[in-house]
Amino acid sequence: MNPSTAVKIFEAGRSAGADFVEIFEEETRSSSLGLKDRQIDTATAGTEYGIGVRLLYGTEVLYGFTSDDSEEALVKLVKTLAFGRIAGMNAPGTAGAKPFEFAPEKRVCDYNPAAYQDPRVLGQAIKQDFLFRADKAARALSPKIAQVGASVTDSCSTITLMNSEGLHLEMSRGRLRVNVNVTATDGSERLTTHESPGALGGYELIQNYSPEALATECGERVLRMLDAGYIAGGQMPVVMGNGFGGVIFHEACGHPLETESVRRKASPFCGKIGEAIGQPCLTAIDDGTIEGMWGSLKYDDEGTPAQRTVLIENGILKTYMSDRVGAAEVGIALTGSARRENYKYAPVSRMRNTFIAPGKDTLESMIASVDNGLYAARMAGGSVNPATGEFNFAVGEGYVIRDGKICELVRGATLIGKGHEIMPRISMVGSDWDVAAGVCGASSGHVPVTVGQPSIKVDQILVGGR
Repeated sequence: MNPSTAVKIFEAGRSAGADFVEIFEEETRSSSLGLKDRQIDTATAGTEYGIGVRLLYGTEVLYGFTSDDSEEALVKLVKTLAFGRIAGMNAPGTAGAKPFEFAPEKRVCDYNPAAYQDPRVLGQAIKQDFLFRADKAARALSPKIAQVGASVTDSCSTITLMNSEGLHLEMSRGRLRVNVNVTATDGSERLTTHESPGALGGYELIQNYSPEALATECGERVLRMLDAGYIAGGQMPVVMGNGFGGVIFHEACGHPLETESVRRKASPFCGKIGEAIGQPCLTAIDDGTIEGMWGSLKYDDEGTPAQRTVLIENGILKTYMSDRVGAAEVGIALTGSARRENYKYAPVSRMRNTFIAPGKDTLESMIASVDNGLYAARMAGGSVNPATGEFNFAVGEGYVIRDGKICELVRGATLIGKGHEIMPRISMVGSDWDVAAGVCGASSGHVPVTVGQPSIKVDQILVGGR
């Protein structure tokens, strides 16, 4: 966008009495190739362009968007947003206001440009080999493998962010994600499992993900689960595996630690900064600066530099994740956590790469400390109420723990509880830290996030059975 057009938009917003005006211009090219039934099943590619304009009156937010980048259309959008404000258009005193001045333009790239293999240049064909190799590897495991699905998806975004405080930022973002899912059947039941890693970058990341390894891991897991019995539920200690196990912390505790929840008084952690909300072994972090990680970014969607935010340290709540509005209402510093799916959404505080930090315990010592319980080696999907922290998550692969030893495989287990009640029951934290890619949906759309943790022991949690 031409800075002179941006100034016209800012002037229109100031004339409408706005304290702050922001322009978010975005062009995103995305593509995906998918395989099913041993053949290419889906092939999509498209480009989306638009501009979002945000007006702030204190902490009141007005937001609109358009795909028309003409000065006339954008000024009209501002006037439409501001219609009905008491200040009105052409408010007194704006004519002699200080002219807008931009700081020197910053150009940033979230991925490594030296290694970047641009999907827009290489096209879809490079993905086919990956998909067919995954299919072949999974089907070779057993005649019980009934279906294999795989996909490779990429996106490339160019974003211009300007605001009435003089910010002018040009951002390049690229991400790639692969997915392999395998279904097995014994004639009476069908089970499916999947792996879906992702990272910042382009097609150079394909070489980091072995299709054979991903397919074999999925296939062997689903075959094991096909032969498993069912668990008897009840209150019991649970040892949760590393990596995707962090999805429970993300959903049940991470969302209530966003100022978007705190400022609305919809979080069990309101007003608890400085208080103990977990045992000393628990430290939790949201870090947007980890190079190449799926949820990372150099600047957030308000133009604040990303940072490493320690949320909980040795069991003590240290801060929340904030955006401009949330930071102002809650009274904390900005954390570079403002995010949005695209130009159609106003940014709010969101997680980036959120995880429980490594501890000093071992998985073996956790298992040995349990007389009767569950080892949730891998979590699956679930649901949560962000306002209360209540969650219900399925265990994708679970084992009975009996007399301090891992015993028979079980399925059908669910973990049920409230995040703020479970955290004080985390008594052991392992050193085997790992992470997994995901997509998080909230009021500002769906954004790429990373969840993670080492193995942890929860002293007591309700386990649902068949």
